Amino acid sequence: MPSLSDFCAMLVSNPLLALTMALVAATIFVNGSTDAANSIADAVGTRSISFRNAVILAVIANFVGLVGATLISTAVADTISHMVDFGGDNHAALVSLAAAMVAIVVWAGVAWMFGIPTSESHALIAGLTGAAIAVSGGFSGVNMAEWSKVLYGLVFSTSFGFALGFVSTKIIREVFAFSDRRKTNHAFGIVQVIGAGFGALMHGAQDGQKFMSTATLAVMLASGGDMSEVHGYPMWLMVACAALMAIGTAVGGKKIVKTVGTQMVPMEKYQGAAASMSDGFALLASTLFGMPVSTTHTKSSAIMGTGAAKSVRSVNWGIAGDIVMTWVMTFPGCGLLGYMLAWVFLRIF
Repeated sequence: MPSLSDFCAMLVSNPLLALTMALVAATIFVNGSTDAANSIADAVGTRSISFRNAVILAVIANFVGLVGATLISTAVADTISHMVDFGGDNHAALVSLAAAMVAIVVWAGVAWMFGIPTSESHALIAGLTGAAIAVSGGFSGVNMAEWSKVLYGLVFSTSFGFALGFVSTKIIREVFAFSDRRKTNHAFGIVQVIGAGFGALMHGAQDGQKFMSTATLAVMLASGGDMSEVHGYPMWLMVACAALMAIGTAVGGKKIVKTVGTQMVPMEKYQGAAASMSDGFALLASTLFGMPVSTTHTKSSAIMGTGAAKSVRSVNWGIAGDIVMTWVMTFPGCGLLGYMLAWVFLRIF
């Protein structure tokens, strides 16, 4: 990877790289507006922390999570960078990558307008896959060994997140059934804020690496190289990714916070604490196993688990159904969009 000064010089001399990096930056911003906002949604929804302070917490935790995870292991970033092959023509590859970024921004932007928390992780994976198929003319551009980790992660993170949320809520209700509600509310509020920070930390470890890897891929393609030449990620890139996610959370996070934190399950503080900690541990386990998972899916599943543990009727299954439908449609929808845009871009550029 080039130094920051060399990178800036590349942007000036290569308009296509500048366009692609602008699109990558847009996807990171949208990720902050949707995925990063999920980590703080329930804590804000139960009024354990203000939105402003929650954003500050998310900013710090996302940065620490991204840097810390990258220094320990780049398994998630490596999976994303090796999941698809754009072929030997670096210009065509960079054009296709730009098309994939447009697909992700469009897909996520529409979902954000309706306040539905879509997964930028899965949109990224789908968009890259569709674009790779377009440039390679078939599925030879898809590395199924790496792609399968996404499917394992989808099943593991959602089921584990739901189960942890369900079981932990049941245990809390039994243990604290006869406790003073005012005292327990205060304690669970503190635990929930800690859990929100934990979730944001793991969001940085997961999504921060994914988009950092995509930005690195764009730079390497523009310089005529490939990801095999990358040995570590520079601090300036980590800072840039974390900052863009933070700005996205501050600017556009309220819509997602409202949907996930208040409308899907009207939570009490003990449920919020259970959901936050369950989300964090599910993401931690996924990261340790090197599985790139959706932080949105994991958090939403944990929240639904806590709601179902109290009462099946306490979950707004209409909103939950909209979220699940968005999850289901992301792979084929964003993948097809990535394919179509790459096909068009390759004929224009």
